[in-house]
Amino acid sequence: MNLTSPYAERVAKVLQLRPTQVDQTLQLLDGGATVPFIARYRKEQTGSLDEVAVAKVGELADKLQEIDKRRQTVLSLLDERGQLDEDLAGRLRQAGSLAEIEDIYLPFRPKRKTRAMLARERGLLPLAEMLLAGRSPLPLAGFINPECGVADEAAALAGARDIIAEQISEHQATRVAMRRLFRQEAVLESKGTSSDKAERHKYRDYEDWREPAAKAAGHRILALLRGAREKILAVTARPAEERALALLRQLHVDGGRQRQEVVRAIEDGYRRLLLPSMETELLGELKARADEEAIRVFADNLRQLLLAPPLGERRVLAIDPGYRTGAKVVCLDAQGKLLEHTTVYPTQSDRRREEAAQALLALVARHRIEAIAVGNGTGGRETFDFLAGLGLDREIVITLVNEDGASIYSASECARREFPDLDLTVRGAISIGRRLQDPLAELVKIDAKSIGVGQYQHDVNQGELKKALQLVVESCVNSVGVELNTASLELLTFVAGLGPSLAAAIVAYRNEHGPFAARSELLRVPRLGPRAFEQCAGFLRIAGGSNPLDRGAVHPERYSLVRRMARDRGVSVEDLLASEEARQGIDLVAYVDDQVGLPTLRDILAELAKPGRDPRRRFERFDFAAGLHSLDDLQEGMMVPAIITNVTKFGAFADIGIKENGLIHISQLADRFVKEAGEVVKVGDHVEARVVNIDRGRRRIGLSLRKNS
Repeated sequence: MNLTSPYAERVAKVLQLRPTQVDQTLQLLDGGATVPFIARYRKEQTGSLDEVAVAKVGELADKLQEIDKRRQTVLSLLDERGQLDEDLAGRLRQAGSLAEIEDIYLPFRPKRKTRAMLARERGLLPLAEMLLAGRSPLPLAGFINPECGVADEAAALAGARDIIAEQISEHQATRVAMRRLFRQEAVLESKGTSSDKAERHKYRDYEDWREPAAKAAGHRILALLRGAREKILAVTARPAEERALALLRQLHVDGGRQRQEVVRAIEDGYRRLLLPSMETELLGELKARADEEAIRVFADNLRQLLLAPPLGERRVLAIDPGYRTGAKVVCLDAQGKLLEHTTVYPTQSDRRREEAAQALLALVARHRIEAIAVGNGTGGRETFDFLAGLGLDREIVITLVNEDGASIYSASECARREFPDLDLTVRGAISIGRRLQDPLAELVKIDAKSIGVGQYQHDVNQGELKKALQLVVESCVNSVGVELNTASLELLTFVAGLGPSLAAAIVAYRNEHGPFAARSELLRVPRLGPRAFEQCAGFLRIAGGSNPLDRGAVHPERYSLVRRMARDRGVSVEDLLASEEARQGIDLVAYVDDQVGLPTLRDILAELAKPGRDPRRRFERFDFAAGLHSLDDLQEGMMVPAIITNVTKFGAFADIGIKENGLIHISQLADRFVKEAGEVVKVGDHVEARVVNIDRGRRRIGLSLRKNS
């Protein structure tokens, strides 16, 4: 087994994969291949790893590389200062984590002058060593030197204790043992501060909170830390002090006659040095764990939202509701092109309502509207009910559309480029209508953090969040595929191997030369070379192009293989696509070679059966409960249709057609134990929920999906 990556074996061990799988994957990643491309078109090399596994391989290798870089930096710094010996270098090379490297380096790290450093300068190091060795009696008189700041025996002992305290706090084995104790036994505790009571209501559940840190849920950790940042909560994470001190005495006290002085040094060192260091580190670990959990939930929700069923190419009338300023109305053709826009006032006077009805009916007839999208913001439900009462053809779908982020889109550079002469509210209505036609194509124009399917997204590590969400958007875009001749700049940007620069070059070429006739024409786009073509071509579609294979996900590098299959069956490529009988006669084993294996061949055959198939579910009509307009209309025990809008670790939020979303606590998701809400529901799911409690004061609604209460 000849592995070229220095991290292959370690990554394989952690992820329980074969080293050769990992090595091949890392070689592809190091060579510039994208995650979607590797997962889709290089299954033979990776052993059919999916996108999640490929991304994890790359992430873990990056972390190991980061550890090695820090290790080399520390070795170089110590060597330059003449502090590096064989034992120290050996310990650093054996260190398996950043924390271990930093523990070893800590005694040598340059720092501002400490109490222990001052004591050493005053010549008290030998006295500290005598105390640790248990020497008795101590020659204290020899260490008294008023000119150096050691006025008496008490000052000498105090300085010696400072040295011992620092030595113990920087002792590697001690830090390892203490870190283990904090991780296993620390209690996460919060107390309310004397902050303004008007701000404290958000954290009233946490004003006297206590639980084992190791078992604390991620959303609670993030809530507590936010309260601490806002100085509304005082948060600690530490084990019982006596447990920590007992561990330190066990490690550093041998029972000699000077035991009491060493114990005093230990107590001081723990409270002043070790405790703050370990607590800060533990809170950082808890935050990182909570971040990872929250980011994963956000990413899962975003994936479900992006892959929501598209209505498809239908003529749409979209409405951005409003009370005082009226509802902005736009009409879009089947491809999302703006045909007409106006403003109506369906929630005002009877005269205005009659005018709105006439205007909307005329627009529906004039543009042969097939569906109506209503933003679910302020006035959305009233507007929906108004439309439902117009007597429109039952075949016309009327649906509420989640408008989170639409206002951000309307003020964005993308919206200004698309509609430079339109008002922001009209742009928002266009976005609402296009979301119904194709959620993915429209939502990629908005920063994923603004879509509203996360929790505590402003509290988590923003770099990690951005990276995770970027991967999700890329994964969704490439799994669905992109129509090359109609895709927006933003949609093209997320195609594997492109990015903003090449996406802009494709749009510019398309504007100058007209629609692409074949994928191969991409190679004429300035700066789009063979490497980028290899990465992106399989994810770009051309409907009605010169090559029938261009409308599906078969990669151009395999076109010759498909033509060979067609020849062997005695048919054309077009016939092979059209005839199930012709495809059934293909013996895949006959086409296996050192470049192509059965996984890729099965993918090709599946794609030939349904070229460019959309993996998203079919659009289903949904209607909220009739007569339900506000919290006042709710009663406990009612059954209400609902749409899942957000999934968290502790449950799921559902839109029931009024301003307030309901919460389905994780204990109410099913009649069985549920570990994670995502096991039962996904964003966009249609469910029938029972109202189990209503807190009208806090405007909170509790829902249940359980059949047995």
